[in-house]
Amino acid sequence: MSALPSVFVSHGSPMFALEPGIAGRELKALTESLPRPEVIIMASPHWMTPRLSVTLSLQPETIHDFGGFPQPLYELSYPAPGAPVWARRVIDTFAGAGITAQADPQRGLDHGAWVPLMFMYPDADVPVLQVSLHPHFGPAQYLQLGRALAPLREHGALIVGSGSLTHNLYELRRESGPTDPYVREFADWIASTLEHGDIEAMLDYRGRAPHAERAHPTDEHLLPLLFALGAAGEDWHARRFAGDDVRYGTLAMDGYVFNH
Repeated sequence: MSALPSVFVSHGSPMFALEPGIAGRELKALTESLPRPEVIIMASPHWMTPRLSVTLSLQPETIHDFGGFPQPLYELSYPAPGAPVWARRVIDTFAGAGITAQADPQRGLDHGAWVPLMFMYPDADVPVLQVSLHPHFGPAQYLQLGRALAPLREHGALIVGSGSLTHNLYELRRESGPTDPYVREFADWIASTLEHGDIEAMLDYRGRAPHAERAHPTDEHLLPLLFALGAAGEDWHARRFAGDDVRYGTLAMDGYVFNH
């Protein structure tokens, strides 16, 4: 089969699971346009470990790793099968790139994984595994992690970085209202930078992008974009989707598909 793309998706608030909006519809349309993957390899900022880990469970649980939301959210489950054979393959692929990773037989899927997957593959019938992220890695290391796994796209792996294009929870508004201008300015800078293929600028986004520290007081929710970009390989192009979807005035739901 031809190589699958890699994808970055903004998972926003856990309420995304109940409020698909533009991002949910466009995620569904994207995956309907792709060949069926053999496995989905997810990376989310909601699983960070001091040693890189890969889920090994045959049936990963749905982790409701949030609080204070409506009860229907806690009743949702995403019963996708795990992929232990693929997990070993991921660990071996990392090892071939000089990266040490370990298997975690207990870890399930956090909301950064299962919430967007509810729109991508609503039947939960594609095996899923998760790769942990490291709390002290920066953009260059995330790019390297993705590049290490890029060859697996040739063998049926859909590699997904799940985060948030903007993620300032201090300014989040529960009531409806206009989008803060800085959100659009930051999101449009990312779009332009990726359109021009400027990896160096992406790696230094915190120094070059407008409002970078306001858009990401901490940057763990943007770094999965670098993971997805790395997984696209050396020769890549990006396509933006859901660029008109902003939640609570501050959470931009932009996604990117690379090489599709």
